[in-house]
Amino acid sequence: MIFLITSGVLWGTGGLTGRLLALHTHLSPAAVAGYRLLIGGLLLVGFAAGTGRGRPRGRAAWLRVATLGALAAQFQACYFAAVTLTDVSLATLITIGAAPVLVVGFEQVTGRRRLDARVAGTVALAVAGLGLLVGRPPHGLGTADLAAGTACAVAAAAGFAAISLICTTPVPGLDEATMTGYGFLLGGLALLAASAPTTGAAFTPGPTTLGLLLALGLIPTATAYACYFTGLRTAAASTGTVTALLEPLTGTVLAVALLGDRLTTVGVFGAALLAVSVAAETLGSGRNA
Repeated sequence: MIFLITSGVLWGTGGLTGRLLALHTHLSPAAVAGYRLLIGGLLLVGFAAGTGRGRPRGRAAWLRVATLGALAAQFQACYFAAVTLTDVSLATLITIGAAPVLVVGFEQVTGRRRLDARVAGTVALAVAGLGLLVGRPPHGLGTADLAAGTACAVAAAAGFAAISLICTTPVPGLDEATMTGYGFLLGGLALLAASAPTTGAAFTPGPTTLGLLLALGLIPTATAYACYFTGLRTAAASTGTVTALLEPLTGTVLAVALLGDRLTTVGVFGAALLAVSVAAETLGSGRNA
């Protein structure tokens, strides 16, 4: 559980770092996501090589790497498409809120985990807390954009849910750092290849920009996802997606503390519900283990 909790907290730094990087480089959200995956993948590939883990070997290992890369690129692309069509708050609400619901539903249908009152209550509490924390959708949003943005956000949630479900079953001989590194390297290259002819992927390098790129690739990407996949070795996928709710909670705390954002009373109550739901899932999973 400590790996899953750590990943959720580290993911929460990604929003602030990504905003600062976009401000300095004027890159599109999709290009920022591509560089995030690319830098994180390169760091993990270097770590795997430096510690003697080598590279993926065998058909099963490369199939897992390719699947992870495709899903990571799909998840990021659909999420930022939802952001473009709606806004960050609504896209986050639907994506992060729908992921545990999709995972719990899949686990129930396939018999991976029994849907008892505690699991259902924890997920419901988490989604309610996230809704209160994010707040109402923006005014003036058209029906067509709302429908298309919602569809993209649900597709992003499905991608993250699929990643969580697949990575609960390890591939023999393939460790988390190697899998994540090569998978993200492929996903980042795919996103940048798609961004270059459309929104552009070029920027002027400088000390601040390179520092932000390194921080974005190292903290909320390489380290966070390596921790997440390590935690999924011994935890249910639904537990992982619930602890992922620490991402918007941590991001909100950082925005209030460092950027001067204001949080309403309703938002504070939503944050408290999120914290309670993650604590309940953590304690329940600990008892099951």
